[in-house]
Amino acid sequence: MSLKLTQFQEIGSENTLTSYKHMLFILTENETENIPYSEILHTKLKRTHSEYKDLYKTPLTTDLPTGGIASFVVLEEKLNTFQRHTLLRKAIAPLLDEQPSELAIFVFGNEAIRASNACAAYYVATVNAAKLPNRKKDDKFKALEKISIHGYAAQHDYAYVNARVAGNTLCRQLTITPPNELTPTIYREKVAALAKELDWMHEEFNMPKLKEMGAGAFYSVGQGSSPQDAAIVHLTYLPKDAKKSIALVGKGICFDTGGHNLKPAKYMQGMHEDMNGSAVALGILLAATQLQLPVRLDCWLAISQNHIGPLSYKQNDVVTALNGMTIEIVHTDAEGRMVLADTLTLASRVNENGQLPDAIIDFATLTGTMISALGTRMSGIIANRADLANEAVQAGKDSGERIVAFPYDDDYETDLDSDIADILQCTIDGDADHIHAARFLGRFIENDLAWLHTDLSSASNEGGLGAVSSDTTGFGVGFGLALIKILISSN
Repeated sequence: MSLKLTQFQEIGSENTLTSYKHMLFILTENETENIPYSEILHTKLKRTHSEYKDLYKTPLTTDLPTGGIASFVVLEEKLNTFQRHTLLRKAIAPLLDEQPSELAIFVFGNEAIRASNACAAYYVATVNAAKLPNRKKDDKFKALEKISIHGYAAQHDYAYVNARVAGNTLCRQLTITPPNELTPTIYREKVAALAKELDWMHEEFNMPKLKEMGAGAFYSVGQGSSPQDAAIVHLTYLPKDAKKSIALVGKGICFDTGGHNLKPAKYMQGMHEDMNGSAVALGILLAATQLQLPVRLDCWLAISQNHIGPLSYKQNDVVTALNGMTIEIVHTDAEGRMVLADTLTLASRVNENGQLPDAIIDFATLTGTMISALGTRMSGIIANRADLANEAVQAGKDSGERIVAFPYDDDYETDLDSDIADILQCTIDGDADHIHAARFLGRFIENDLAWLHTDLSSASNEGGLGAVSSDTTGFGVGFGLALIKILISSN
């Protein structure tokens, strides 16, 4: 998205602002004077039987005599990032609904407050101005071309925000794309084009190669599709000043029928978005590349479909994974952990330089029990290191993408004991499946590496979430970037 940003240290007066038609005023708890259009604001408050303090929770939008429209909101100092983003999303939505070419943002308060609110508002505005897939013949999308910020002039160009928006937008664009337009073949072509454009190292492990390698967990899922175009795709961003090495792993199921354990229509709806984890990993990789972060990132995408057919895997099959473990299949709709198992094994092995990653982070829309536990407003993580789990929760707070840590206690794994194989894929009743899935996946991490599993229960939330207005949220890109920043600076 090409967008021009202009910054002004001063607010200006009503007389100097008449050219702006879409304005956002971000006020403070004590800022009731010296606000442009304050008389109109207070008249509207009085007419709607409201008070200034009501702006703390509910933004107010009103027409202006100049023919413009303005939204007013108060952001209290005590608000966390998620709360701040949510209020700004609600305040900006009526302005962006008119598809303006220009948006003016006005910030008040002391310098620290103005800096924080200007950054947050710029992020919320730009992430919601992005174009998303729309196949309506009368789509009349008009791009936002300019943003002006008044009351604070940063000594930077919001490069971090721009990169985060680019990553989030890529994630949502891929996730929303209809399944006939994002088969594994098409997805792999898109990834290859991105790799060429951004100078990422690129390799693919296709189905014949995976069979030859003995990656039976992934292969068992991919064999059910025709054509058998599933693959594990490996991308590498390697700057010269890399201080750490981190592996990103993403579940990329382009459509999930459930396989032999076929989903009913209600639960198959939206299953083209089951590749969201891979889109999150790609979004993080894109943002990190744009920011030129000093970290090696190996991005592993487990791209497949879970279809039903004569070659599809079935209950009670026993397959052998890449690390030699045998898995007894219990439910074919637990395909995500199957494709991730072999992908995690590859990610946890030494790279071409004989080095191991400092940490592995995986992203997947994996279990219904995580949604049962949290709903769709937060996502859950499970880690094999307590300090990594704590850093992930902090990254969630920093980014406004809320994270909850769940246990990784080993006694849960006894539920996965099999009479015939090394491990059960899952349990038939599905209780605590989010924890069972993590215990299963942890068996495929080699070399005792630090590992964080992210179960993206908030990949989609009706009405938007935090900063993002679309149902498909792109959740995980901001969190992942924040976590990588923490890991780069940690010992």
